[in-house]
This record gives sequence, structure tokens and C-alpha cells, in this order.
Amino acid sequence: MKKVLKGARVLDPSQKIDGIKDILIVDGHIADIKEEIEISGAEVIDLSGKIVTPGLIDIHAHFREPGYEYKEDIESGSMSAAAGGFTAVACMPNTNPPLDNSALIEYVDMAQAGAVAFSDDGKPVASSSLMRKAMVYAAMFDKVIIDHCEDPTLFEGGQINEGRVSTLLGLAGIPKAAEEIMVARDILLAKEMQTPVHIAHISTKGSVELLRWAKREGVRATCEVTPHHLTLTEEAVLGFDTNAKVNPPLRTQEDIDALLEGLKDGTIDAIATDHAPHHFDEKDLEFDKAAFGMVGLETALGVILTKVVEEKDIPINTVIEKMTIGPAKVLGLELGTLKIGVPADITVIDINKEWTVDKDKFFSKGRNTPFHGFKLKGKAVMTIVDGKVTYSEI
Repeated sequence: MKKVLKGARVLDPSQKIDGIKDILIVDGHIADIKEEIEISGAEVIDLSGKIVTPGLIDIHAHFREPGYEYKEDIESGSMSAAAGGFTAVACMPNTNPPLDNSALIEYVDMAQAGAVAFSDDGKPVASSSLMRKAMVYAAMFDKVIIDHCEDPTLFEGGQINEGRVSTLLGLAGIPKAAEEIMVARDILLAKEMQTPVHIAHISTKGSVELLRWAKREGVRATCEVTPHHLTLTEEAVLGFDTNAKVNPPLRTQEDIDALLEGLKDGTIDAIATDHAPHHFDEKDLEFDKAAFGMVGLETALGVILTKVVEEKDIPINTVIEKMTIGPAKVLGLELGTLKIGVPADITVIDINKEWTVDKDKFFSKGRNTPFHGFKLKGKAVMTIVDGKVTYSEI
């Protein structure tokens, strides 16, 4: 029950570790990290030239079970997560029936019953009074509200970002104000009640500016951004590509630049996939009838390493922080770290591995991705949970 991971660049933002080290795993836990570890009888895994990080955490995904297993289920979603380098995933409750009672939570996660947060994702709470009550009740249990910020009165059949492309395609638009009004509301409620709130999948420059102000004011407001909102503009839907139809919609280059700046300056706390698998028949439709959402667990890391780290020159330490200790802190979990004594949840990355996204090889049941055919550089090649290898290309 001993493993030694040898010779990798260990990158753990939670402890400010960045260097070539060995990691000793004993009985599924981190037992030691130092430059050289020699233990008789241990399984040795040579990871020279690779990067080892705490296991990636996805704070926002949809595994569809119960009720929509034809789109995704716990098994296929978990395999998809492992292949993407994720060791922990927070599943959104918009299932059928919703995951809103202990019996269903236990059904989905037999190992650790109990919700880590509460969310309206998929159907935003329009009532400020109801959201205020929800924040207060959640805070009583030291939990956070994860809010899908969108004013439904401004949505009204919207399909893509309101602007040049929506006009060109003749599609109803979703204005940026629909998101920003609700972001502002949540921040003000959190400030008044002194309770935490987490804003899901922000997509606009205005949302970044509002959250930057909130943090300056000491409001307990956190937020996340997706790989697709960091890398794709509204022009991805040209040609009526329903795989690029997401909610919130893809925005403009100005918004992407603001989101990237928010990553660098600490305004954005986490990178989340918003993995949203759909059946082929729900995407192969007229644009206004097609479902919102794209899969993301198996492409997230590669997209971030290629399009954000390499092309935008954002430090890899920053993005690993946003995919490990950042989301762990939002949820109040003892994860996202390689501290001695914690469960050995580990992601091994080959930063130089070049690969092409092939949706037909996904472990996920969903094939709805606009990244099909993209050439990426950097990939998770081994995923370890509680000391056990759950995925490996080594």
C-alpha cells in the first residue's frame, strides 16, 4: 500500500510548492514530499518530465442522474472526470427529481452523504426576497449559495449574446445586463446579510468589475469562470453551431480579456467546467429549439493549458490554483492540496503532450462540444484518488 511518485515537478499552490520532488503515498494518504524518497517495497512510478498537482476539482458539473441517464450517469460522468484529471466533482441538482433531500444525495454519493452547497443552477431565483432567505439559511449550516445569475425577464427566449452576431443570425439575444443585474443583487444581499455567495459561470466584463468591487468592500462573494467563456467568442455560433449554444452565452473578446484579467488579479476564484452533456437529438435541431450546454470535463485542462497558459501567458501556477485549492476554499472542503496526511488525490499532467480533441472517444455520453478537432497541448495522463489510479495513459 505504498507508492512513490518520482521525479515530477510538484506544483501545489496551497503550499507554494513548485519544484522537482518525490511524493510518498501510504495507505491512500500523502505521507511525505521531499527531493529524494527511497522506500523498500514501495511501488515506484517514474514521472520525470511530468507535472504533479493536487487533484483537480470541478465545482460545477451536471451528471444528469437521476432522471436523465440517457445524457449522462454517475459512472460515465465519473470516468469522464477521471480522464480529464478531476478527482472531485460537485454535481448540480437540476435532475429529475431534483437532488434536494438526503435520500437522493446518499443515492448519488454513498461515500459522503450531504450537500456541500446549494444552487438554483438551471432555473435562476428571480425573487430577491427568496434569495435573501436562502443565503441566510445556507449560512446557518456554513454552506454557500451557488447562484446562476440571470434575470429571467431579460432573457425572454434569448439564444445567444445580444449584439452583432445575434442580429446577423436573426436570433433573439441575451443581454449582458441579464447577468450583471443579478450579480449586483447577490453582492448587495451578501453585503447586507454578511453571508457568502458564489456566482456561477460569469461571462461579462461587468460581472468581473462588480465582483472586484465586492472583494474590495470585504463582501464574501466568490465566482467561477468556464474554459469556454475564457476562450470562445460569440462568433463560435456562426453557422448556427448548436454545440456552442450555452447559458450564459459566449460573449465578446472584450469580455474574454476582462475574464482573463480577473484570473490574474484574483477576482475569479475558480475555473469550472459547467459540464452539460446532452443527447445528440437535443442538439441536432433548429438553433432556437436546441438545448443549452456543452461537455467539458475531458477538454477543460487541455483548453486552459493551450489557450490560456500558452497563448495568453497566464502562469500555470495561477490556473492550477483556480482548479484545486480555489474551488476547495469556496466549498469549505479539505481538498485541493498535497499536505502531508490528506487523502492522495493527485493529477499528473504531461505539459508537452500534443493531442486532438475527438468527441467520439469521450468517456462521457455527451458529444456536444465546439472543441472537436481542436489541437491542444497539455493533458492529464494519470489521475489518482485516495491513492488509487483511476485513469492512466502512462
